[in-house]
Amino acid sequence: QVQLVESGGGLVQAGGSRRLSCATSGRTFSSYVMGWFRQAPGKEREFVAAIKWSADNTRYADSVKGRFTISRDNAKNTVYLQMTSLKPDDTAVYYCAATTLVVMLTTRQGDYNYWGQGTQVTVSS
Repeated sequence: QVQLVESGGGLVQAGGSRRLSCATSGRTFSSYVMGWFRQAPGKEREFVAAIKWSADNTRYADSVKGRFTISRDNAKNTVYLQMTSLKPDDTAVYYCAATTLVVMLTTRQGDYNYWGQGTQVTVSS
């Protein structure tokens, strides 16, 4: 059974940093794309960042570019999202996702077929 488990969420002050982790199990996601999405209260879920498992190709939403960094540790089958210069607008539930359907860095939720349960990040002003 494939599982994605996020961790690292919590309360952080504006301007602070936080690192989210997504541990994968049940399948090796080599050569597949991993992504982070988020959903703020009352808003639709949106793309944050994506990374190819077997390369250093990455893609970011404009709203987080320069502040967030996605990375992966193949030995640990874990993907990270390092968040810096956090703003109250970054408050959301953050979801890890994986796709075995496409090989490009996709921002489309429908292209991802595995999802974690989400972890809450709250940025206080």
